[in-house]
Amino acid sequence: MTWYDETSFYHIYPLGLADAPVENDYSNVSHRLNNIIPWIDHIKALGCNGLYLGPLFESGSHGYDTTDYMKLDSRLGDNNDLKNFVLKCHEASIKVVLDGVFNHTGRDFFAFKDIQKNRENSRYKDWYLNVNFYNNNSYNDGFSYDNWGGVDLLVKLNPYNEEVRNYIADVIKFWVKEFDIDGIRLDAADVMDFEYLKHIRRVINDVKPDFWLMGEVIHGEYNRWVNNDMLIAVTNYPLHKALYSGHNEHNYFEIAHTIKRLNDMSGNNILSLRLYNFSDNHDVDRIYTKLNNKEHFVPVHILLYTLPGVPSIYYGSEFCLDAKKVYGTDVNLRPALNLEDYKDYINNNKYTNLLAKLGHLRQEIKALSYGVYQELLLTNRQYSFSRSMDNELAIITVNNDENPAGFNLPAFGKNEFVGKLSNKHLTAQNDRLDINIPPCDGEIWIPV
Repeated sequence: MTWYDETSFYHIYPLGLADAPVENDYSNVSHRLNNIIPWIDHIKALGCNGLYLGPLFESGSHGYDTTDYMKLDSRLGDNNDLKNFVLKCHEASIKVVLDGVFNHTGRDFFAFKDIQKNRENSRYKDWYLNVNFYNNNSYNDGFSYDNWGGVDLLVKLNPYNEEVRNYIADVIKFWVKEFDIDGIRLDAADVMDFEYLKHIRRVINDVKPDFWLMGEVIHGEYNRWVNNDMLIAVTNYPLHKALYSGHNEHNYFEIAHTIKRLNDMSGNNILSLRLYNFSDNHDVDRIYTKLNNKEHFVPVHILLYTLPGVPSIYYGSEFCLDAKKVYGTDVNLRPALNLEDYKDYINNNKYTNLLAKLGHLRQEIKALSYGVYQELLLTNRQYSFSRSMDNELAIITVNNDENPAGFNLPAFGKNEFVGKLSNKHLTAQNDRLDINIPPCDGEIWIPV
């Protein structure tokens, strides 16, 4: 049990939020990160106590083509700006996790520039995978190399090279020493060599107590990556998909089946397979856009905050932003926002208000962080489960139907319950609860 088990994350793509230029000409330093400082109070008001921030080190464009791991992107500011930002987050009791783009670099990274200049004589020619001086690439360098996803902009590092491993270890130690960060999210972890991941885990085990290492893994048997030797947590893409399609298709069986499969991987032990749950992020369409019935925003997020795993909200989605991916660019998913445009939303927008309630409830109800999951009722349109630990119990009920729905559920020997979202009170009869849930709604029931 550590801080990250009880965390609700807020996710910011800083180059987008801060309205940085799409391309970096490296000509000057603009202190745009300071403009995001007011968002710290907003994050706190939403009940989030963790911030996933990144990418934000020097790069040529979108941040995932890193050119200097030791320097804040000049479009965002300098290292003192990042140090100050993390300090202000810590003063607000918010942990900070940064993007670790350690699978590949950009073409302006010093090692790659040296290969361009010195070719076969470069001391860095083995820092990248399969550099071939008898071939070519789309930039006409006169040599080829392995890249990420078929994109020559992203040059794949050689994870078997001892100098590369030592360099990445130094980067991680520098981030902790210089900025006092609390964790790293590994980009493209699903294509990284397992021995390389083990090396990174050994480094993070030594840098700071309870340091978090989460990896981006799209598909697969997650317990191959999450174990005592590699990742501590993994991105939960199966649940992401099930959350929206399970509502669009009125099919709660999809969500329940997804949870069962993940629980089977973990032996129904939430601490053995830690999951980073999200309804959207910087790479996928906004959840509000994906939902056919926008009222399903409510049960989607009740599930996000109550199913096993730690929840995350992508900046702006609490305001029900609409955005779809466009072929060839993710810029629509990563917009500049002015917080002043949304200053009254937590009080006056029912969806933003819901997420704030859920964030604070998750801090209050420990069973939502550690409780054992048990399915109680499942139909296409109604779903109920419990989370229980020690003497603490939470019963969750959600309804994706456009009509009210009744639930008859076990009371687990408890007599009086309160709905933490609606403040409704229930009394058990013969150790059963008769519950009515409005259309496209849900509730978290706690014994009084």
